[in-house]
Amino acid sequence: MSLSPLIHFGTSTWAYEGWQGIVYHKPYPKKRFKQDCLAEYAEYEYEGERIFRTVGFDFTFYGPPSADLLRHYAAQLPQGFRACSKVWEEITVPVYPSGLRYRKKAGPNPHFLDVDYFLEMVLPPFEEGFRQHTGPFMFEFQRSGIEPENFLPQLDHFLSRLPKQYEYAVEVRTPSLLGERYYDTLKAHGVAHVYNHLFGMPSLLDQHHALGQSFPAPFTVLRLLTPRTMKYHDAVKAYEPYKKLVKPLPDMRQETLTLIDEAVTQEIRADVLVNNRSEGSAPLTIQALVDQLKSGR
Repeated sequence: MSLSPLIHFGTSTWAYEGWQGIVYHKPYPKKRFKQDCLAEYAEYEYEGERIFRTVGFDFTFYGPPSADLLRHYAAQLPQGFRACSKVWEEITVPVYPSGLRYRKKAGPNPHFLDVDYFLEMVLPPFEEGFRQHTGPFMFEFQRSGIEPENFLPQLDHFLSRLPKQYEYAVEVRTPSLLGERYYDTLKAHGVAHVYNHLFGMPSLLDQHHALGQSFPAPFTVLRLLTPRTMKYHDAVKAYEPYKKLVKPLPDMRQETLTLIDEAVTQEIRADVLVNNRSEGSAPLTIQALVDQLKSGR
């Protein structure tokens, strides 16, 4: 039994040396692995079927990519394969904290939810070099500096001005945001909620319940990031080098499959991005999810 064409599994990013022998079998020059292995990723088959139908561009969170780099990646992808790209944090961080990473920027961010900055800095390289492979742009909002009474009106104004020819998804990490106002804001603009399995967040199904058990857009995005009881850096230490499943999460898997089933029943595409830090090896987690889908659990 083949997967529904509405189910798009992929990993949060793709260039892990630990996946040699699982996903990757070709030799790559050390300095070219990340740049050139995306083609093999997109061709990866499990039980005779290509199961990676999307991929996460996490690196775009730290700065806009060049059009040349995106053209290079586009040349490695088959027709119909689209990436889910994080939007530059320059647009999603309201206040830069003090510390080494932001020491030159600490304080209020003048480009927070700046549509013009998105149109000027983020969108052009995708339009120039990656148009046919551009999937949802994901706006990831961290916990600090996000209060519902201020954030939701700003988000509504921001989403209203985005170009309609692209798809967008919002990931929040402040549980108090989840509710009717947030759902209505997304639905008004056809924007998806990113269901994130993450430390400090409600379960996937609790998030769905908070949104009235309804999808606000004609597609949805799930990101399986970490166990809900483990911080990201602790998961990195526990799971590297990502060659095996360290700690399967049966509840996470079951809730993921429940949301996928509900989406497919409603003819909604489900982009499911899996991180190594959720169970230890993203490709192996996806294999397990595929097995459960095909077996009817």
